[in-house]
Formats: sequence, C-alpha cells, structure tokens
Amino acid sequence: MNRPQHIERMVEAIKRFPGIGPKMAERISYHLVKISQNEVDRFINSIISARAAMRYCSKCFNLSESDPCPICSDDLRDKTILCIVETPQDLIAVSKAKEYNGLYFVLGGALSPLDAVGPGDIRTDLLIKRLREDSISEAILATDTDSKGETTALYLAEIIKPLKIKVTRLGYGLPAGGDIEYADEITISRAISGRKEM
Repeated sequence: MNRPQHIERMVEAIKRFPGIGPKMAERISYHLVKISQNEVDRFINSIISARAAMRYCSKCFNLSESDPCPICSDDLRDKTILCIVETPQDLIAVSKAKEYNGLYFVLGGALSPLDAVGPGDIRTDLLIKRLREDSISEAILATDTDSKGETTALYLAEIIKPLKIKVTRLGYGLPAGGDIEYADEITISRAISGRKEM
C-alpha cells in the first residue's frame, strides 16, 4: 500500500535535509502527524523565529543573533590567531573543546572541483582581506580531513603563506575522512594542541 499523498510530500521535503534518508524521513513525517497541534505549532514557530533572528557575523561569518557575534566581540580572546573552519557547526565543535581562545573565520564550504566548487564559491577573498587588515600572526586550518577539506587546506596554505602569516593545520586526533562537527571535545582538543605548521 502506498503512503498517503500528504505524507509522501512531507517525506520528500524532509529527506532533503543532510543526513536524513528515506526511512528516517518517513519516521519523522509520521511523528509530526501524530503529535499534538501545540507541539507542531511550537516546532514551526521555533523555525520561523530562528530564521528571523539569525544572521551572519560580518567579521567571521558565524551564524549569530548579533553582529558582530559574541566571539568577535569578546575582548578576552587572542586576536592574533585565526581558526579557519568550513561551517558554523565546525566552529561550535572547535569552541566546545575549550582548548582554543582565538578568533574564527567560517569559509562557508570547501573546495570541490568535481562539484564545480572553486575559490570564488567560498569566502577566500574575504578571508585574505581579513588576514591583511587584522594583526593575525597564525592561521589554523581546521577544515575536514576528507579530500575536500584537504584540498581546501592546501589551497589556503598556498595563498596565506605569502602574507608572512604562520599557517598550521589541526594535528592528529581527527579521523581521516571525518567531519569536524561530529568529533568529540577530547579529539578536537588533541587536534588543536597537536597542530603543525604547513
């Protein structure tokens, strides 16, 4: 028996989310239909509220409710070190480790020639502008350890080194082919303290 048309549309919409396959999308769809109207309204309102309140920080491009974000506004942070990550989720993962007290820059993705994602599709120009304007002495490349992240790190190292800025890469501790946002705090702490110059 086929699923009802309304459920089918929900499944198609939900399985577009990252990490959600058809079976999980079906479970979520049926769950949303079974819960109370108050719960559905609360869920919908939380999405609407978050979409209205969130913006990109004009300095680091992290998602925040303020501009500049709380990290960029924090006078106690080391303003000479910049940790470069792919996504806001990666920034959160690194900050949870509490090993790092510098600033951040969110690229908004990674280079992927096979997917036609080049330097102009991520914030490389804005990164170079920030590195030139701020007194950054070290750039930590905290991209994922998969092929896209490695390609991005190598490219960034090449364009940052001429600026006479020390370029380091997160050290051992992150699994090859893994995503930073899924790593635990201890793994990220070891990776930060074991970073190496590129």
